[in-house]
Amino acid sequence: MSDTNSKQNSRALYFRLLRYARPYWKVFAISLVAMLVASGTEAAFTSLMKPLVDENFVHAKRNVDLYVLPATIICLYLLRAVATFVNDYCSSWLSSRIVTDLRYEMFDRLLTLPVRYFDDQGSGRLMTRITNDVNNVTQAGFNVLTVTVRDGSLVIWLLGLMLYTDWQLTLVCFTVIPIVALSIRITAKRLRGLSHSQQQVTGEVTQVLQEAIEGQRIVKIFGGQEYERARFKVLADKLRRFGVKQTAASSANTGVTQFMIAVALAIIIYFASTRAASGSFTAGSFVAFMGAMAALFAPLKRITGVSDALQRGLAAAESVFELIDTPPEVDSGTHVIQRAKGQIEFRDVGFSYREGERPAVSNITATIRPGQTVALVGGSGSGKTTLVNLLPKFYHPTQGEIWLDGQQLSDIDLKSLRNNISLVSQDVVLFNDTVAANIAYGRDDVSREKIIKAAEMAYARDFIEQMPDGFDTVIGEKGTRLSGGQRQRLAIARALLKDAPILILDEATSALDTQSERQVQAALERLMQNRTTIVIAHRLSTIEKADKIMVMNQGQIVEVGTHAELLKFGGHYALLYQMQFREP
Repeated sequence: MSDTNSKQNSRALYFRLLRYARPYWKVFAISLVAMLVASGTEAAFTSLMKPLVDENFVHAKRNVDLYVLPATIICLYLLRAVATFVNDYCSSWLSSRIVTDLRYEMFDRLLTLPVRYFDDQGSGRLMTRITNDVNNVTQAGFNVLTVTVRDGSLVIWLLGLMLYTDWQLTLVCFTVIPIVALSIRITAKRLRGLSHSQQQVTGEVTQVLQEAIEGQRIVKIFGGQEYERARFKVLADKLRRFGVKQTAASSANTGVTQFMIAVALAIIIYFASTRAASGSFTAGSFVAFMGAMAALFAPLKRITGVSDALQRGLAAAESVFELIDTPPEVDSGTHVIQRAKGQIEFRDVGFSYREGERPAVSNITATIRPGQTVALVGGSGSGKTTLVNLLPKFYHPTQGEIWLDGQQLSDIDLKSLRNNISLVSQDVVLFNDTVAANIAYGRDDVSREKIIKAAEMAYARDFIEQMPDGFDTVIGEKGTRLSGGQRQRLAIARALLKDAPILILDEATSALDTQSERQVQAALERLMQNRTTIVIAHRLSTIEKADKIMVMNQGQIVEVGTHAELLKFGGHYALLYQMQFREP
């Protein structure tokens, strides 16, 4: 990327950030006024040095002015304290408000992103964007703006004072400006690149942490501690190196700036001394000029140092806006359905996860009648889960069409389609909330009686009422306080409460022991009544009563029939059945 484009991108990013302050422009205006007042009082104090020295010390006038200057100084610093407090409070309120707004917008976009996006992105990096990057954005926002306005206006006030005191000496100061600007420009480019790399590595560190925490039992049982330590050590060392490089670049920039200021200061002192010796420069003028010159150090140092924070913040802003600007799920459907009958048709359906890859499913043609239970069986990687993921439009077919009740799926409104589908999978997703909230998930208008009824139908009421707070018990992250069978029955209760006419069961009993499986299977039989059900089955004993069994192999349906018909046929299904029930 060229420097011009980089500048334009930085400018565009910065002004886009400032647009988030538009709803709070009154607070923003108060903060700006407070900044200008604070910087003005500091410059005013410096301007008092000339009359203080010339009239109160050199000429030693004994009059009322002796009391005016001290009183003025007290008033100036009181005003400065008030202005600084107002500025700090308003800036903090404003930056935290904008961070919160950005987090809301990022999380809202996260909820609408397509499933494919999550397939391509690490969860650790996504979490880092919302928790860490958005905080760094404030450094490119109002922290930088505060320094720029407050210290920039102070520099202007002080330079004005210096020009008024002696314009010739002030011109010497301007000789260092081009060198300082070049130093800032070179450092800024370096810092932006380092910040991008640091954010990427921070996301990888978060990912490793998340995997080590969530998979701690596997880590322990398989002795993966050394492997996890090695992974974390490599990434932590990368993070350390990027931090050191950022500090080195920022420090070098500050050092060059301060050296140039010192050179200018030395030249000024020399010329001021020679002019004072000739009587053309008073002691008060010299003290005022040098006071203004010395006062320039702090704001100039902050202004040159702000480049580091600015580039780090702009790099974070690019990450934040990249997520916000990611297109949401495509929802081209306009036909809103109420309660579907459940007639599903696959017409020559095919799908590939990546262009050029072997299709995950291909040439799928099948019809499922309303209220029918259809089982999908086949080896791992045969395309069973991929096929059912096309039904709620988690993915879109790359060939062929899917129809629901005589309506093409692509024409159906996404929300209304998913309102008609329930899912119970092997990996049950529960939230760190109460039992009741998990059963009623996504439904705000459900009474406690309906929640209890759903739990009872799912054979879950007994164990729920034995918990410390019953239906108000918080079940922990991912329901870790529950057994596998209990989690499955809560998922079934959630599906029963939703009462959708189409049900997808994705190996819902494959990870359970025999006793839990019987309880869950009984709950599933209740759930499947009067619903169009698609069952992905691992244990063939659970689908013997299915109306139709579709056997899949390498992404295609190779056999269709009832349990008895397929056993009699002696093909793929019969072979799978014999492998599962073969005598040891």
